[in-house]
Amino acid sequence: MPSHALVSVIIPTYNYAAFLPQAVASVLEQRAPGIEVEVIVVDDGSPDNTAEVAESLGPDIVFIRQTNSGPSRARNTGLRAAHGDFVAFLDADDLFSPGLLASHLRVFEAQPELDMTI
Repeated sequence: MPSHALVSVIIPTYNYAAFLPQAVASVLEQRAPGIEVEVIVVDDGSPDNTAEVAESLGPDIVFIRQTNSGPSRARNTGLRAAHGDFVAFLDADDLFSPGLLASHLRVFEAQPELDMTI
């Protein structure tokens, strides 16, 4: 694994306020020695309380709101805001398993010619 890696995790969301806290928590739990995460939540114009929930998640979250344009545009908006050495995507109604990012970073370290892992 690289000695220190910043992983930008982009979470596009539309009307998933109920799921967002758990999704974000699963990303923040990926932090480990040598692994820092940047969480970017892109609200795709949700009419529910997604914005309020995202803004309540604390200063470790980058929150971007855009007019409803679909998940692909939300992901691209997140990509433009990302600062990480690596990028990962997470849907707002999903969770990362413990240690997921560390395992992917180990693969990149062992095979630096790779462009992506799944």
